[in-house]
Amino acid sequence: MEPLAFDDLPEQALLLVDSAPIIYFLENHPKLAPHFEPLFEAHGIGRLRFAVTTITIAEVLTGPLRAGDEAVARRYRATLEGWQVVELNVDIAESAARLRASLRLKLPDAIQAASALAINAVAIVTHDRDFSRVHSLRVIS
Repeated sequence: MEPLAFDDLPEQALLLVDSAPIIYFLENHPKLAPHFEPLFEAHGIGRLRFAVTTITIAEVLTGPLRAGDEAVARRYRATLEGWQVVELNVDIAESAARLRASLRLKLPDAIQAASALAINAVAIVTHDRDFSRVHSLRVIS
């Protein structure tokens, strides 16, 4: 897996982070966490800003809640709510529908992309190849 390409991002760039990279990082996935770790380190020192959608919050919390681990779920939620949270609204829903219709994205992916565009994110961070169809959005994966 190639290293993430984000050195050219401006200081304080806003990135929308998709669910999978967050899960890999929080759960310390042996193969995939190290791939995304430099990005989370850059965020940790204040070089980058992160945003997440409410869909990402739901997806990230599912694992701990399925395991019955309320403490981990609370910790994950506190982490995610410390970032900019993008709530689904009518404009984002319509934009997602347009992306879904034109690019045949799955609904959650279309909402993620539409949310990134709505907040003028510099890029979306993901581990999902479907986002490569969204040419109006830089994809970091």
